[in-house]
Amino acid sequence: MKKCYSLKALCALFLLVMAQKASAQQDVGGLFVGGPADATKLVNAYFDPLYKGLGLGLTDGWSNTAQSKGFLKFDVRVSASAAFVPQSARSYDVNTLGLNNIKPAPGASSIGPTAFGDDHEGGKMQIYTSSGVPTGKFFNLPQGVGFHVVPSAQIQATLGLPKNIDVTLRAMPKIKLGSDLGSLSMIGFGAKVELLPLFMGSTTEKLIPVDIAIAGGFTQYKYNLPLNINNTSNSDQRIDAKFNGVNFDAIVSKKIMFFTPFASIGYQTSNTNLKALGTYKFEDGASNATYVDPISVKQTDIDGVRGSLGFQLKFGFFKFYGSYTQAKYSMVNAGIGLGIGK
Repeated sequence: MKKCYSLKALCALFLLVMAQKASAQQDVGGLFVGGPADATKLVNAYFDPLYKGLGLGLTDGWSNTAQSKGFLKFDVRVSASAAFVPQSARSYDVNTLGLNNIKPAPGASSIGPTAFGDDHEGGKMQIYTSSGVPTGKFFNLPQGVGFHVVPSAQIQATLGLPKNIDVTLRAMPKIKLGSDLGSLSMIGFGAKVELLPLFMGSTTEKLIPVDIAIAGGFTQYKYNLPLNINNTSNSDQRIDAKFNGVNFDAIVSKKIMFFTPFASIGYQTSNTNLKALGTYKFEDGASNATYVDPISVKQTDIDGVRGSLGFQLKFGFFKFYGSYTQAKYSMVNAGIGLGIGK
């Protein structure tokens, strides 16, 4: 059996999904058929909830209070988000994709599960020549991972500056997940400004019993995965992917002893830039055709308003966080932190 690294493992592991579960899935190298145009459409349809779920996670978890830190006070926090994939995003219909050389086999279903759809194979597909003649070659649409939650993680440090400003750095050095699983890194920058002290000084707490802030952030994941799909010598097959997220939020919170509830509303956008680089042989029509750098996905996945409710619990140096966000997909976030100051 030819060795073919799973594109499903690419994205699931990149999102910190359970490695054992992801690597146990059937390979989806069969998507590299019908030529680059058809392959790109299939990859987009299959990974659509992954793009959106990750886009939400990229912009999540920046802050759980509107109150800024004191000058040179800091904290370090680790949190995780889970975006819930709705029923409508758990499958796709190849008849709606505008494929050129791929059609459902006679009598077969045209439906396939997305990456975070059900754990079963999709419909049986047949490959056709450019003139519409069936080639007698078939493949099944790949199965989903079997659960409907897209996870992501945030690792960040926040420092208080003068004028009621916080700055935050998100970072994770390049980590090799394994010889078959590629490498992952993260970088991000954010800032928050507490507004009322800027305009009302020390009288703020007496006149308005809440804290109000505006905040923004940028996060990027980078992922690289070597591939071996019908490989030939010096083919240099690999996936290079960048996932970017930007958010702006208005936050209101109220500290009640060790408990701080908050609410926020904001705007978020995220985009995907994913490429399959190297030399590949596709089952293109009646013969195997060779293509270089055949797949390129560059698109905006999330672009809209979101609202969040959550809390922060503070016990000495330790903090615990939780929130719920309503956006393109609903999402929850939870984490822990350690720091000095507010």
